[in-house]
Amino acid sequence: MTILPPDWHDTFSSYNAALTRRQFFRRSGTGLGVAALASLLGPRALGADEVPAALAEPWRIAPKAKRAIYISLIGAPSQLELFDYKPHLETRFKEDLKDWLKDQGERLTGMTARQTSFPLAPSRFKFAQHGKSGMWISELLPNIARMADDICVIKSMQTDAINHEPANQLVYTGSMQNGKASLGSWLAYGLGSMNRDLPAFVVLHAKHSSPFSNVQAISARLWGSGFLPGKHAGVSFRPSGDPVLYLNDTPGIPRELRREMLDGLEQLNRRSYESLGDPDIQTRTQQYEMAFRMQASIPELADLSKEPDSIYALYGEEARVRGTFASSALMARRLVERGVRFVQIFHRGWDQHGSLPRDISAQCKDVDLACYALVQDLKQRGMLDDTLIIWGGEFGRTVYCQGALTETNYGRDHHPRCFSIWMAGGGIKGGTVHGETDEMSYNVVRDPVHIRDLHATILQLMGLHHEKLAFKFQGLDQRLTGVLPAKVVQGILA
Repeated sequence: MTILPPDWHDTFSSYNAALTRRQFFRRSGTGLGVAALASLLGPRALGADEVPAALAEPWRIAPKAKRAIYISLIGAPSQLELFDYKPHLETRFKEDLKDWLKDQGERLTGMTARQTSFPLAPSRFKFAQHGKSGMWISELLPNIARMADDICVIKSMQTDAINHEPANQLVYTGSMQNGKASLGSWLAYGLGSMNRDLPAFVVLHAKHSSPFSNVQAISARLWGSGFLPGKHAGVSFRPSGDPVLYLNDTPGIPRELRREMLDGLEQLNRRSYESLGDPDIQTRTQQYEMAFRMQASIPELADLSKEPDSIYALYGEEARVRGTFASSALMARRLVERGVRFVQIFHRGWDQHGSLPRDISAQCKDVDLACYALVQDLKQRGMLDDTLIIWGGEFGRTVYCQGALTETNYGRDHHPRCFSIWMAGGGIKGGTVHGETDEMSYNVVRDPVHIRDLHATILQLMGLHHEKLAFKFQGLDQRLTGVLPAKVVQGILA
């Protein structure tokens, strides 16, 4: 069978007649002038879409973790209800903070800007000390409290954004602007894959069980590759049905024939690449091959039925139901166990402007046991020491109430100046609390940690130097941490 007609190449003649900038560099990179041109223009003079491994060494450092799981709580959980204990606020219930906020230079969202008063709303939940460090943790997280000695709580997180979309983009891509590469894509680009049959970066979308929650919308930009080659984008697994669409072969087309079809397509793409020099052609070829291999690897991965009863006793019976947070946490363990570099679990519904006590209780019930189980599961498999876990949202919540305040019900608005997250595993000093906020959980008073600092720390723990991990795009060396100062948070490292 003839795969290509004899005159196939002529179909590109008109396109090739118009010499593009990329083609100029590619064609100039052959012949006697190649050495001089390469010395002038660097490793991408030949149109390469990635730096060769030998030249990538400057961004590699000794890693503490081989893989990471990021539990992303979309909507921003309130630090006042979870980790930032402020017991003295109980005596100031309904105190109007209007004048005090003016002195602070408060940025108000459109949701509270027209309020005539800003009544102080103490948390109605009890706190207790846990672990050797005496870490204060809310009654809403009884299982996470059981592993206080395994986690490090950062109470002094800061961000620049006050609304969800830019805040999420900053947390997960390092910038509030569109078009940037996500954290997971940077890790895939800088470290590569540990399993050729699975993506380096997988995204899981966990359903929330609460019917009351305000479900914040998110976009694929949060796990996209931006200017990096498309193969580094996160592969999103569906919470129901087949994890990946078109996983099964079309009826009547055996796998052997599909292999022949892909081989023929690879020949077409190779000739196109030789003619046009477009790296996206190579990306498509690589993605076709990955999809073919995933058809064999994903069914076994997604089959949770072979997990022993002891695992379901650990994660809870909800882990048997596809799409729940417990099931997603178990799937995350299976993914990293099989060599996936970065897994991100998105759990929405944490945007509690009203009915906060009711809704945050349901949300915490969703994630508390499974988070504990994930850490213990990794520990018992000897994987926790080289698996980094990050847990948190995009900003914090205000100490004052949004809307009506009663003794049993209140809401909180967005607050970028301080919020809490926790980390565990690879290279993290368990049983520690980093940073402190003022008496109102309003400003950071000790050891501030900006989003850029968090990114620098994650990269270092994974074996990447945040100032040297870069990708040339639009004439600039793009970095996850950008151009503003960023520092590794030494106080949380083991």
